[in-house]
Order: sequence, then structure tokens, then C-alpha cells
Amino acid sequence: MLFTDEYQLTMAQVYWRRGMHDQRCQFDYFFRKYPDYGEHQAGYCVFAGLGWLLDWMTETRFTSEDIEALASQRSAGGQPRFDPAFLEWLAVDGHFGDITIRSVPEGRVVHAHAPVAVIEGPLAMTQILETSLLNHLNYATLIATKASRVADNGRGRPVLEFGLRRGPSTGANAGVRAALIGGADFTSDVGISHVMGLDPKGTHAHSMVQAFMAMGEGELGAFRAYAEVYPDECTLLVDTIDSLESGIPNAITVFGELRQRGHKPFGIRLDSGDLAYLAIRAAQQLDEAGFDDVAIVLSSNLDELALWQILSQIEAEAPRYGLDPDALIGRLVYGVGTRLITSHGCSALGGVYKLVALEHEGVWRPAMKLSETPEKMPIPGRKRVWRLYDQRGLATADVVMGEDEEPDLDADIHINHPFRAAVGRTLAAGSVSAAEPLLEDVLVSGSRTNGRPSLDTMRDNRVADLERLDPGVRRLVNPHRYHVSLSDRVRRLQLDLIAEARNGT
Repeated sequence: MLFTDEYQLTMAQVYWRRGMHDQRCQFDYFFRKYPDYGEHQAGYCVFAGLGWLLDWMTETRFTSEDIEALASQRSAGGQPRFDPAFLEWLAVDGHFGDITIRSVPEGRVVHAHAPVAVIEGPLAMTQILETSLLNHLNYATLIATKASRVADNGRGRPVLEFGLRRGPSTGANAGVRAALIGGADFTSDVGISHVMGLDPKGTHAHSMVQAFMAMGEGELGAFRAYAEVYPDECTLLVDTIDSLESGIPNAITVFGELRQRGHKPFGIRLDSGDLAYLAIRAAQQLDEAGFDDVAIVLSSNLDELALWQILSQIEAEAPRYGLDPDALIGRLVYGVGTRLITSHGCSALGGVYKLVALEHEGVWRPAMKLSETPEKMPIPGRKRVWRLYDQRGLATADVVMGEDEEPDLDADIHINHPFRAAVGRTLAAGSVSAAEPLLEDVLVSGSRTNGRPSLDTMRDNRVADLERLDPGVRRLVNPHRYHVSLSDRVRRLQLDLIAEARNGT
């Protein structure tokens, strides 16, 4: 439970001291900006991390060791920072059993400024939850988004996640899980593979070839040893010495020996150099030797931009070598590591957790935060999020509405920019084909409502949402801005609260 920031606990003690700790409140989790990788930008995010957050919440409470640690803290004046009576309260009521969460399901496409999860519960414990919630959801959503973009730009070819060694300590497991939700087909991470019901994937390292070279058996000896142990899933790393002059010829020799014994070799892996050029030349050599069905695995600093560049180069250059570029692309497999698990170019998602409503004397009161930067002001009050689809069946806007509002598809629907007061648009009656509520109960009074969705379910969520997303929003560079909007009622509430706060009323 101490997986939190100190100020969450000091605020909780203030609430307890003032008798506010059990007041019902509502926080929204959302993000303000899509990942910007410098040379390219995301136009959407893929939500991930919720399952592990709910696991943590249902399994965690303040332990006696936690209470002892807090009791040892001292203020600047040398007094105990935490009142013993407050700590006694934490020891008894320091759990998340009274919290309810409505959320977008994992794997779904989500957008900036729209609430992704709504957390309701007693003020003190809902406040204490903030740090862990942000830790679980921000990193996972960042990686799921990166994985989705990699898969989206890989022309449907398999993506293998190879980033465990480059991730943030054991936290990399959360990134690997998110990558599998977001678009990676398999991972080399053995533990997460088993948790997610997948077979782990991998080849071998340069060190294995080096070891056989040091013993005088050379690269060919290393390949033969590997093929002897794994004759039906033999993928050979061919760039330890020279890919074209040594690695691929030796691999072809071993593949021929496997075929004579009745086995089918799987592929080669290229891990350095000009991957597009080497893939073309490798395909040439393999085809000439009769191995036109052998996969070519590419690795080394791959991400969505690198894949786009590689595939564009193959399309331009393969015909010069007498190769069909589509056939060559159709045998590629991508091993994506460092740039996926670290979200290269954008190291963090700025997801936030903001108080939007507080129950007082049986009445829910909206909460508002002002800012000199309009886009940093949260959307106040209790609300729902609706996704509107146009007549093509594509998502056209996510609209934040009051908790008892629903879009009327038979009437004009006026929607407003989330923080520019004079900007809005009207969707003509009949132009919206469907409206879908995005938030659903996932935790009610501390208990999960839908078990643990399968990996296939979470992946299907992503695929379905991307199919209904305008291609411009999915664009690799300078994507079209997806509209997140407010209903007229929510806009009026927002403007009224801003005026009241600035007038001191």
C-alpha cells in the first residue's frame, strides 16, 4: 500500500482530521496529449493496464509493517507526522473495498481529454489510490499505443516483442503485457507469455555463435548444433560474421540438411546493417537455394517509422533484383525491442487524475480546477462519454455528457470544443448512425464485475476500434485531430464554475 506518494497520505490525514475522509467523491483519469515522438505523432491511444491495477487494488491493504513505517516518520519539528489515531483508522479502513470504477475496457482506442476511467469512493482512500493508478495506466497505455502503431505500419506481418532486457526493471513486465494487447503477436518474455497464454518466442544470440567459434567449430558448427536441438523451429541469426558472405550461406547449408531429414526450417534473423537491402539480398540467396518459404526476421532498433522506411525501400528496390516486393514483405517478421518497451521518442504519457465531484450533505457538487492554460482545466461534474459514429460507421467524435444525458440521433447534436469556449459544431439530424457509451462498471464496491478479460478479447477491442477509426487519425505523421467534445449542458456547467471561481462566489 505504500506504493504511493507521500502527499497522498498527508492529504488523507487532513481529510480524516476534518471528518471528510468518508465523503463520496469522483476522480477522472484522462490524458491531455497524444504521444509525440518527434518525427511522427500518435493520433489515438490504446488503453491498457487496467487489469493489473484492479488486481493490485483487490489484493492490497495497509499492513502492520506499513503502519509501523508511517509511524516512524517525523515532521520538521520532530513530532510524529501521522496521528496514531489516523494510523489506527488506516489499519482498519485502509483498503479499496468501497471504491467503484467505471472505465473504458482494455484494448479500446481512447482519445485526449475524454475520461478514460471514473473513480468513485471515500475521499481519503480514493486520494491515496492516485499514484498507483497513474503508474499502472500511464505506462501501459503508452506502450500499447506504440505497439499498435508498430503493428499498423507492419503490413500485417507478425510482431515479436523483444524488449524485456531494455525495460524499466521488473516494471517491463507491464510493458510487455501492454505490447501484447496493443499489437505485438508474441514476446520473448517467458513469464508474461505463460500468464497471457502464449508460447514465448526467440532465436539465439551472437554469443552462441561466438562460443562455437572460440571452440574452433565456427559459425556453421553453431548453426548445426542449434538445428540439432530445434529442427522444427530453427531460426538462425546470420550477422555475427557477415550476413551475405557467411551467415546466410551457412544457414542455407544447415537448412538443406534439415530438409533432408524431413524437417522444415523456419527462418533467418538479420540484426544489423541496412535491413531493407539485406532482406532483399537474403531473399535472393534463399530463393536461389529453394527456400522461398523461409521467414526473414528483422530486428535492431525497429519502430513504426523504421518499418515504414524499410518497407518503402523494399517496394522501391526489390524489383531491381528480380523480386516481387509484396512476396518479400509477406515473409517478414519483426523483432521489436528497445524502441517499443521504452516508447522511443516519447518516454511518458501525461495521464492525470483530477477531482471532478464531491458529495456534500447528500448532494453531488461539481469540482473545478482553474488554470492559466485552458487545456489543463478538467471537465467538472458527474458525466458519461459517448462515441458517435457517422453514416460510414466510422467514429466521428467522443462526446462528454451529463450523467443522465443521451445523444438524440433524430435531432441536431451540438457539440463544443473541450476548452475553447467559442468553438463548436453541429452534427445534423440523421448524420450520426450510432452512439455508444464507453464507460462500463469494472469494479463495484471493491469487487470486479467482469473477471479478467482474455488477451483475445482485449486484442479484438483494439482491432474493432481501429477499423472504425478514420484513416487520417491513424496516419503515421501529422495525424488528423480526432474530436473530443462537450455537450451544451457540460459546457454551461464548465463556464458557470469558471465564472463563480473567478468572482469568488
